[in-house]
Amino acid sequence: MATRKTGKGQDVVVAKQLIAGTTKHLSNTAPAAFLGGSFTADQITSKLQTLVDLRAGVDAARAAAKAKIAAEATQRPPLRAFMDALTAYVKVTFGTAPEVLADFGINPKARALLTVEEKAAAVAKRAATRAARHTMGSQQKKGIKGTVTGVLVTPISAAPVVTAPSGPTAPATSGALTAASSAPNGAAATPRSA
Repeated sequence: MATRKTGKGQDVVVAKQLIAGTTKHLSNTAPAAFLGGSFTADQITSKLQTLVDLRAGVDAARAAAKAKIAAEATQRPPLRAFMDALTAYVKVTFGTAPEVLADFGINPKARALLTVEEKAAAVAKRAATRAARHTMGSQQKKGIKGTVTGVLVTPISAAPVVTAPSGPTAPATSGALTAASSAPNGAAATPRSA
C-alpha cells in the first residue's frame, strides 16, 4: 500500500475526521485489526490526536519564533548602537591597559612591523599605482602649466564705445564707391584694412 502525498495541514484535517469517525463508529465495537495488530478506539484516537497535537505545537512554535524574530529586528539596532558606544567608551577609558580591555573581550590591534623587503615592496607598489592613475600631490600639480601655441593674443587697453545708429545706414559698398569717386586724378582709392 503506497502512502499518500499530502501536506501537513491536510494530514491534520484528515486525522480530525478520522477521530470523529472513530468516536462515532468504532467506540462500541471490537478492536480494529490492521498493520499487524489490533487497536481499540481509544488507542486509535490517541495516535491520531498525537499527530494533531504535534502540528499545533509546530504552528505555535512557528508563531512564537516569528514574534521573537520581529522583536529582535526592532530591538537589535538600538542595542547594537549602545554596545558600540560602550565599546568605544571602554577603549578610550582603558586604552592603555590591555589586561582590562581583555576583560571586556576587546583585543587591542597590534601593528605588525614591516620588514625592509616589505617596506621596499610597498613603496614600489605605491609609486606604480600613482603612475598608473596619474595621481599627483599638490606640489606636483603646481609644477604643471599649460602652454598655448599658434594663437596671437593682443591686449585691448580700452573698449570702443558703440553708439546705436539713429537712422537707416547705407550699405558698405556705397562707401567704397564714394571713396573711389572722390579720389584725385581719377585714381582708384585702395581701401585700408584695419
